Amino acid sequence: MTIRFPSPSPRQRVVVGLSGGVDSAVSAHLLKKAGHEVVGIFMKNWEDDDDSEYCSSNIDFVDAAAVADVLGIEIEHVNFASEYKDRVFAEFLREYQAGRTPNPDVLCNAEIKFKAFLDHAMRLGAEKIATGHYARVRQNAQTGSYELLKGLDPLKDQSYFLHRLNQAQLSKTMFPVGELPKTEVRRIAEEIGLPNAKKKDSTGICFIGERPFREFLNRYISKEPGPIKDEKGRKLGEHQGLSFYTLGQRQGLGIGGVKEKGAQRGGGEHAPWFVARKDIEKNTLWVVQGHDHPWLQYHALEAGDASWVAGHAPAAGTLGSKTRYRQPDSPCNLKDGANGSFALTFPDAQWAVTPGQSAVLYDGDVCLGGGVIASAQA
Repeated sequence: MTIRFPSPSPRQRVVVGLSGGVDSAVSAHLLKKAGHEVVGIFMKNWEDDDDSEYCSSNIDFVDAAAVADVLGIEIEHVNFASEYKDRVFAEFLREYQAGRTPNPDVLCNAEIKFKAFLDHAMRLGAEKIATGHYARVRQNAQTGSYELLKGLDPLKDQSYFLHRLNQAQLSKTMFPVGELPKTEVRRIAEEIGLPNAKKKDSTGICFIGERPFREFLNRYISKEPGPIKDEKGRKLGEHQGLSFYTLGQRQGLGIGGVKEKGAQRGGGEHAPWFVARKDIEKNTLWVVQGHDHPWLQYHALEAGDASWVAGHAPAAGTLGSKTRYRQPDSPCNLKDGANGSFALTFPDAQWAVTPGQSAVLYDGDVCLGGGVIASAQA
């Protein structure tokens, strides 16, 4: 296939965030091949578990340094752990303690990777920064403003996590692999002999790693056990604390053997149980049986803490939307985008819309921005 290199512009000094993964490594290679002066930075954002089997930071730095060596570029190790703890992790805990389910990757991008990292890169004399995200940046020829576009690989598009980026950040940002499918990125990595060409993609929240999520939260949030009830008010078991559960959750409920005879709405007596509601005042976890249960279907939501890529809210009307990362765009109607909040209605029910997660709006491939879901209505 024909590879479109990251920039047709004259040679620039570009600082690349090298994570130790293959995407950022190939990004650095493409930039260098396009003629840019490339410098790598490894960001250390978490240090509470340096000696833990779950913390991969040290291994990732070794991989990033090996990539820099193969590419023939400098690499600097920068510690943003203090900024991360203050700007991202503290908010993460506040949200969980309030019974919501936050998305720390969204906040990390806005506060660390495209703020603390960007500021540091500018101090190093960078004209641009680059990361291995699957997204694209385009400058609108008519308005001169910058647009955030989906990555061309629909299975890897990460614009959802980047929707809080603003004009100043996008004007300094490059996403070299956003034009490529992941299979091509892997092929390039192998072709040029990158040591991490076959490295497994990282998953989950960066500071939790591969450890069980509940085990991690136990260190920071106290347990307050309470009843698990079904839609008829019958107690089915006991939860370990509402903070440890999220809407739509199926695994880890501890009630797998409980069956409701003659269960309807999506599955019969062997249908799985899902978390449907969390009653903070009564410390009760409500569950329902069957993926398609009405309690899991929503036709409207309200969101706050809105952030718009263009610097202002889009006009009311029909747009595309995502209320969670791995889902196709769903049509929605934007009712109100002013005053830092907005409301959406959906012609087709959305599954398990979760307070604390992000509602992100699209106009085709263009990511417009979004906000934090405050509440949802059936």
